Amino acid sequence: MAGVDPGVLAAVLGAVVLGGVLQRTSGMGTGLVVSPTFVLLVGPVAGVMLTNVTTVASALALTLVMRRDIDWRRFVRIAPAIVVGSVPAALVVRATDAGWLEVVIGGALLLALAPIAFSWRLPDLGRLAAPVAGVTGGFLNTAVGVGGPAVLLYAHATSWSQRAFAATLQPIFLTMGAVSLLTKWAVGATSGPDALPGWPLVLAAVASVPLGVVLGGWVARRVSARTARRTAVALVTVGATTTLVRGLLAVL
Repeated sequence: MAGVDPGVLAAVLGAVVLGGVLQRTSGMGTGLVVSPTFVLLVGPVAGVMLTNVTTVASALALTLVMRRDIDWRRFVRIAPAIVVGSVPAALVVRATDAGWLEVVIGGALLLALAPIAFSWRLPDLGRLAAPVAGVTGGFLNTAVGVGGPAVLLYAHATSWSQRAFAATLQPIFLTMGAVSLLTKWAVGATSGPDALPGWPLVLAAVASVPLGVVLGGWVARRVSARTARRTAVALVTVGATTTLVRGLLAVL
């Protein structure tokens, strides 16, 4: 850990634990909380990469914890389309400079929050609902580290029960995170000097995931999913707005 800013390290640990608590409580939260935090701490490309790594670790742990409630049929409907959305997003990351990428990340995060904040509902898209959620979620997760809102819209449109939704999100997030990392590596979006987070931060983020999962299990028995989701929205709004403003200042 030599050479790592203690303040940055503490912020990474805190964001991962808080995100894990919110994800265990409401089904989503890790990506929402850590993405704007990491982008502000280590830059847009490395921040989203670190978010993807953290999401994979968190989703893997929660998939094991919540496996009994996972709806694997719905997972299979959504998962294949994730790759379709991930590839163009990886190309956008490769082609966009840091300032504009922060503008894209901040703006996309705020747009992704709108369905949660305003309880939007999609019309019934029938069999297209699952692939649309997969493509949109794959794009958002690869570009900004947050794919959950796309699946949340699908859950609302199909009246998916909260318990099964929260559990099934975990293998979906695991798939999104893994596909995001692979596609960005495949198209060369991780080759820049500031594209990868340092190993100390990666190890710290992954190591703090179990604490968030355990603490989240305790909180989930005492805090409603709606309260957890509102907390995540409030935190991400601040982080996304800050990222957007910083990106605009850099561009201008």
